[in-house]
Amino acid sequence: MIGVLVNGVSGRGVSAADRSIQYGDGVFETLAVSDGQPRLWLPHIKRLQRGCRRLGFSAPDTELLAEETAKLLRNSRRQAILKIVISRGCGGRGYRPPEKVLPTRLLSLHAWPEWPAKYRLRGIQARLCTTRLARNPQLAGIKHLNRLEQVLARAEWDDPAIAEGIVLDTEGLLVEGTMSNLFMVRDGVLQTPDLFHCGVAGIMREIVMEIARQQCIHCKIGHYTVRDLAEADEIFVTNSIIGIWPVRAIDAKEYRAPGEITSLLQRDINDFETSLST
Repeated sequence: MIGVLVNGVSGRGVSAADRSIQYGDGVFETLAVSDGQPRLWLPHIKRLQRGCRRLGFSAPDTELLAEETAKLLRNSRRQAILKIVISRGCGGRGYRPPEKVLPTRLLSLHAWPEWPAKYRLRGIQARLCTTRLARNPQLAGIKHLNRLEQVLARAEWDDPAIAEGIVLDTEGLLVEGTMSNLFMVRDGVLQTPDLFHCGVAGIMREIVMEIARQQCIHCKIGHYTVRDLAEADEIFVTNSIIGIWPVRAIDAKEYRAPGEITSLLQRDINDFETSLST
């Protein structure tokens, strides 16, 4: 970890009474930083605000977050990871939220992951996870602090050759990767799982679907199974840090990586992301 601010102050710790520690009561965002500037700031802040509203507390002032982010990034390196955690704040023992709360702001800066360039160029090896995601539409879509399902799914393997795991819900439907959103291509149609019941509605997921719309690539959000995964022509995963990683294999099943549509989306994503960051 390169630097931390808690409520704008360096070196201050989070209280043991904070509801983020006690109950996972909060939301977070993970942003890529390039040349000292956070990428896709506005989409991330909007999702952060939606998450706070969904949990029933007020999001911090946007200008205050921007000021604290600028303070943290003042001497940042060329590439880094910015994590913003907003909790409901401190409260007494018990699940019932206190009537008056002062949300806690935790901003931390981390080193850029050293992922091999071949992940983006030639694709990754992935696996199907046995851990299932519970269905809960009330929490679906937002990036809340309760990530134990993802922790358990990621703990299923320690093979460095496997870069990602694909998770299903308790009804056997595809949802996403442990740290990414999932896309398939079949007969020229882009497909991605519906996230009404569970999963994170990723910023890069939205960008990919918008680029597809602009390129007249039909994109279908639906309910898909492992059989659909096996019948796909192309597979790729996305998030705001990795962009797009083609998937060359899931367990023993191999795919064209990168496929034609995956390559087209990779080509256009940088220009689109730049336009949203300016």
